[in-house]
Amino acid sequence: MQISDLPYPDPGVPDARSGPRFLVWLGRGQLGGQAKSLCWGLVHFSGIAGLPYAVGLGVDAVVDRDAHRLLLVGGLLVLLGAAVTVGDAMLHRTAVTNWITAAARVQQLLARKTAELGSALSRRVAAGEVIAVSTGDVEKIGWFVEAVSRFLAAAFAVVLVCVGLLFYAPALGVVVAIGVPVVALAALPLLPRATRRADFQREKAGRATELASDTVAGLRVLRGIGGEELFLGRYREASQEVRKAAVRSARMWALISAIQVLLPGALLITVVWYGATLVVDGRIAVGELVAAFSAVATLLYPLRHFEEIAMAYSFSRPSAERAARVLSLTRADAGEPGAAEQEARPVPDAPAPGADLYDPQTGLLAPTGRFTAVVCGDPDLAGRLAERLGGHPMEGAGGASVLLGGVALDELALDTARTLVLVQDKDPVLLSGTLRELFDVPASGAVGPTAALEAARCADVLEALAQSAPDGVDDPMDARITERGRSLSGGQRQRLALARSLVTDPEVLVLDEPTSAVDSHTEARIADGIAALRAGRTTVVLASSPLLLDRADRVVLIHGGVVAATGTHRELLHGEPLYRAVVTRETEEEQRLARLELTGLKEALTEIEETA
Repeated sequence: MQISDLPYPDPGVPDARSGPRFLVWLGRGQLGGQAKSLCWGLVHFSGIAGLPYAVGLGVDAVVDRDAHRLLLVGGLLVLLGAAVTVGDAMLHRTAVTNWITAAARVQQLLARKTAELGSALSRRVAAGEVIAVSTGDVEKIGWFVEAVSRFLAAAFAVVLVCVGLLFYAPALGVVVAIGVPVVALAALPLLPRATRRADFQREKAGRATELASDTVAGLRVLRGIGGEELFLGRYREASQEVRKAAVRSARMWALISAIQVLLPGALLITVVWYGATLVVDGRIAVGELVAAFSAVATLLYPLRHFEEIAMAYSFSRPSAERAARVLSLTRADAGEPGAAEQEARPVPDAPAPGADLYDPQTGLLAPTGRFTAVVCGDPDLAGRLAERLGGHPMEGAGGASVLLGGVALDELALDTARTLVLVQDKDPVLLSGTLRELFDVPASGAVGPTAALEAARCADVLEALAQSAPDGVDDPMDARITERGRSLSGGQRQRLALARSLVTDPEVLVLDEPTSAVDSHTEARIADGIAALRAGRTTVVLASSPLLLDRADRVVLIHGGVVAATGTHRELLHGEPLYRAVVTRETEEEQRLARLELTGLKEALTEIEETA
């Protein structure tokens, strides 16, 4: 295992049933790296454990005036020093590798799960929690994974020192063998309380992070309504709660650290006092006392790893729980009975080209090769329907999956489903980079960026990017887009996102309000561009704009969660009052007056006919 091997071609299928199981799965996936770290740790700590006995032998050699034995002890010290130095360097190298590898594997898993769930992830997990898992939690999980091997090596050194003292200086060895377990386990009763305080702190930090991310995302809106101070005050309160929780947690860990210093110090004083008494009585030699003192002093270093592993686990366990909660989500509704069985089904083959898209739950049918517009009175329902058409079932709906040519979309492999059906939601995201990189997406190759930009009417966007680009950029495609396209207007961002979706040229393209941020003139031209570029390809647009609806081959009205009417825009406008109310925004009073005028007109025509 080398850092150069990252990222993994396949990070594997995690055991996300619980946090501890996820940690065990990570550890099992790095047995080779853990073994290397453990071996170098044994070399390092064995050298440390051997130093006290070498010092004791050296003191005895000086007392006995044995130059040959003193020379041998010097050679032994050099050998032990080399073991400590080389072992420490390689232990650090392998431990950091384990840390980075575990963190990178978790990040790959989270990225894969985010790509799999798409926008459905934000409905199931708070945005702040996702950010916390992918940043701070990843580091804490990696910390525990790499700390395990160092702890095992340190525990081996502690046992080695205690056993060695029992043979080298039995009288003092008994005291050390009894005292070391007490020192190592003294902080154990405090760990549950420390863990609870640490969990509380992380919960507060997660809420503060979520509030901060929501504030940043809506900063432009907040400035428009003058709400910056209100949200800033809320964040101040949240950050103060995080500070107080962090102080309470730090106090507990400071107490644990104090115990880890106090008790070893008390053990050291006890060994020196008792050892000095034994030396005065002539029961042990001075070298044995020096060895025992050095051994206890040396134990302070490996004993710190007992505290570290306790801290690492207490911090990583809730982090692993959060990561496991995210990784356990599936494309199928997590609350739907039989979701696990759905995931276990064999993956079906992709349908043949030219298949109809059908939603059994709403009754919506998008015939192949046609431009179908869908009108929903509820914008939220339109957004959920768009996600459902992309293979993400509505949560709690319990209905059948959307079918493409009779094959359930959510049962297909993710890459296959995304290739067949692409959904652009009403708030698409533009990543930072050049315009050329923006269009570097998986595509059929049939539609180039130039044609897509023309269909989306992005001429003014290209001009704006060229003007804002630094000198030396002749091609607008080399101009850079800022993070989330914040330097562009809402309409410009929307048109660039539409052009990116058109470049992919999927078999079925689903657009949710693709022109809501542009003026009517541009909207009409975009509607013509989409219809022309997508001719012969299945396109579904969820919108309520008459300009888009009039260009559609077929318009479907969704009311109450099911199809209420089907026809062309003009047919529905004249023959379906509910459709007319949604599209023209007529009030009930306006509809009543229109019916009265129509009734009066009919009566007048009848009267004229009778007179004639």
